[in-house]
Amino acid sequence: MIYMDNAATTLQKPSCVAEAVMRAMSSFGNAGRGINDASLDAARVIYDTRERLCRLFHGENPKQFAFTSNATESLNIAIKGLISPGNHVISTVLEHNSVLRPLYEKEQFGVSLTILGCDEAGNISYEEMERSIRSNTKAIVCTHGSNLTGNLIDIERIGGIAKRHGLLFVVDASQTAGLIPIDVQKMHIDVLCFTGHKGLYGPQGTGGIYVCPGLNIKPLKSGGSGVETYNKSHPAQMPTALEAGTLNSHGIAGLNAALIYIEETGMEYISAVAQNRMRQFYEGVRGIPGVKVYGDFTAKERAPIVSLNIGNVDSSEVSDELLTEYGIATRSGGHCAPLMHGALGNVEQGAVRFSFSHFNTEEEVETAVCAVRELAV
Repeated sequence: MIYMDNAATTLQKPSCVAEAVMRAMSSFGNAGRGINDASLDAARVIYDTRERLCRLFHGENPKQFAFTSNATESLNIAIKGLISPGNHVISTVLEHNSVLRPLYEKEQFGVSLTILGCDEAGNISYEEMERSIRSNTKAIVCTHGSNLTGNLIDIERIGGIAKRHGLLFVVDASQTAGLIPIDVQKMHIDVLCFTGHKGLYGPQGTGGIYVCPGLNIKPLKSGGSGVETYNKSHPAQMPTALEAGTLNSHGIAGLNAALIYIEETGMEYISAVAQNRMRQFYEGVRGIPGVKVYGDFTAKERAPIVSLNIGNVDSSEVSDELLTEYGIATRSGGHCAPLMHGALGNVEQGAVRFSFSHFNTEEEVETAVCAVRELAV
């Protein structure tokens, strides 16, 4: 199988990831719940992973990084723990349902929303974003990269807008963590939400949330923490505040190995190869008659995603043909991004998404281009 669904999850991971998970399965105890070697081994790897995430995202302190099961949990923690009735929140049509649905839930309880539109290429207006700020605006919540078009949002520019107006800035880095440089301090990001199983090459069931120093988020969960047992309230200090219950230390061990791989291989190299594969595919399909490609490919930097349609053929039919006839795995349908599909005019048809990693080869990309060309005849 030629795997081109990396925006959903990276199937091809460094071999060290599975090896680390297997070692942890047979050697880790419960971190923070004992002083035996098994418990301490788990705690050491968990803390080392925090340190590696802090270096990757240029955080102030490793303790500002809490582990979650995925970006969806991280975004729910941020949105439900920071936004209150009477607040106003600004977001965009590029968002995944992991952002939209928690915001819609908040809207039912007195939160007002402004959802910024986009142009035909899928880009937002930063001037419109700043004009949308009200006296009761609490936060800007947005993705770093569209999971449908691959377009990036200039989060450093938005961070500057948020800082000037005293707003919280929450970023969904699901499609960019591990691929596009993120500096939470330089970009004035208050909360960064990310998953481990995509560009970070970690196991499914891993993710995290960065919270800037001094910002307190009401926890989504409370319970066992290994500390302050006799306190009726869950501990307030990070990262314990957002980590009730036993952590997925086996998965975090895999994430730790993946982060080591990224450090040793170089994120610049990993990103450059994925970008080259994406550009190779785009150049190969963009001129095929009947093929419509979505997104802005004039940008120097973007997520390694190309979404397209062939004539009026339903996207699921195209993906099925790609898999059954050519052995190419893609994603079709709505991609959990309903407003973006509405903006692009393909709600009913959906879109066929090809998403690349640095494990894809030039030969695989050429096979995919030929497949699209043949299906478009």
